[in-house]
Amino acid sequence: MTTDNGQLTTNMLSTPKSLRLQIGLFGCTNVGKSSFLNYLAGQDVAITSPLPGTTTDIVEKALELLPIGPVLLLDTAGLDDQSLLAGRRLAKTSALFERADVVVLVTEPGQWGPYEAEVAAEARRRKQPLIVVVNKVDDPGGEPAARAFCERRAGPTAGVLGCSCRNVADRERTLHAFKAALLKACPEDFLNPPALLGDLLSPGGLAVLVVPIDLQAPKGRLILPQVQAIRDALDNDAAVLVVKEREYAALLATLGRPPDLVVCDSQVVQKMVADTPPAVRCTTFSILFARCKGDLQELARGAARLDRLQPGDRVLIAEACSHHALEDDIGRVKIPRWLRQYTGLDLVFDVSAGRDFPADLAGYRLVVHCGACMLTRREMLAHIQRARAQGVAITNYGLCIAQAQGVLRRVLAPFPAALDAYDRATTAEQIPRPQTVGPVESAKR
Repeated sequence: MTTDNGQLTTNMLSTPKSLRLQIGLFGCTNVGKSSFLNYLAGQDVAITSPLPGTTTDIVEKALELLPIGPVLLLDTAGLDDQSLLAGRRLAKTSALFERADVVVLVTEPGQWGPYEAEVAAEARRRKQPLIVVVNKVDDPGGEPAARAFCERRAGPTAGVLGCSCRNVADRERTLHAFKAALLKACPEDFLNPPALLGDLLSPGGLAVLVVPIDLQAPKGRLILPQVQAIRDALDNDAAVLVVKEREYAALLATLGRPPDLVVCDSQVVQKMVADTPPAVRCTTFSILFARCKGDLQELARGAARLDRLQPGDRVLIAEACSHHALEDDIGRVKIPRWLRQYTGLDLVFDVSAGRDFPADLAGYRLVVHCGACMLTRREMLAHIQRARAQGVAITNYGLCIAQAQGVLRRVLAPFPAALDAYDRATTAEQIPRPQTVGPVESAKR
């Protein structure tokens, strides 16, 4: 599909990676992980070679596997890689367990050693579905024995199938068997993902999206959370009006009835709340994603911890995407400034970017995570669980900003369970709130 000037509209049509079923391919070197990826894709996506260690980094391939839908195949370095960069490669392979919705272990006939056993055990520990693919079954008569060999050793799986990636004629049979195993393995939260905003709107309802256009807005398009919110509203037979924050109040005055929901960028939440009638429900894109991608109640509890920060506390700003930081970057500049204003404290801030969320959170009092629009739900829940296990409070950008600007209870009102979790957390410990300067001023635009 193209626009009137002939440009492709890929940004609007492509399913984001974070919304695809993530399938991790694990296995030893030269068992054929990359070959299996190419076999499923029907094209040469990953480089294959008899030399060990050919796959040097995670290779991603997006596919549509009907009736499952959009998936992302993730090819990894061999578990027994002995090359000079093996340690770094294997660290990325291990980290992929947090990202994968389904673990696919590729092996070959008669091969099941400590590496294969470790993958199967880790999948069980994490309660991740496991599929075993026995590659290099060049003799069809040997497939039952090859599968039985792995079935006796793998434990519970969603399926064990045999194939030969050299056998092009057998690709359709292998693809159907793989999809059948995927349907059995597919996590419930993928088949029935948490809503973004559709459940907050009735058919025929109206949502107003308040979208700032500033230096951080991408030229010529909207950012992913805004696009996904529009699509979700349309999928639920609701209407959407999109407006900038300066024109929002005037737009409300022209409507024949109040909107059913107002959603804004977190950076203008204070102005949006001030302009929105008390009877109209309102929230932010970041809070919607906190619910869709993570655990909104836990992140709401984390927002309450802002009032218990102490001088010198360390705060981690966790960005899930890597981007060039602009002069007034939301995570690196604005949130630290707003938190210092809100608490009146000299806080210490660190930043993690991309998927390199720290394994060790010791020393941090609070983690402020981005909205996770680029992460899968499994990844975000893993980050929350890691913080919880280490006794570190975690919240996200939208909740943090709303708390710092004194409007968090208002924008949590559409989510009663999260609001209750926040209220309980604010009274759980009778610790005096540090001296503050009150709600901070919104960023000057």
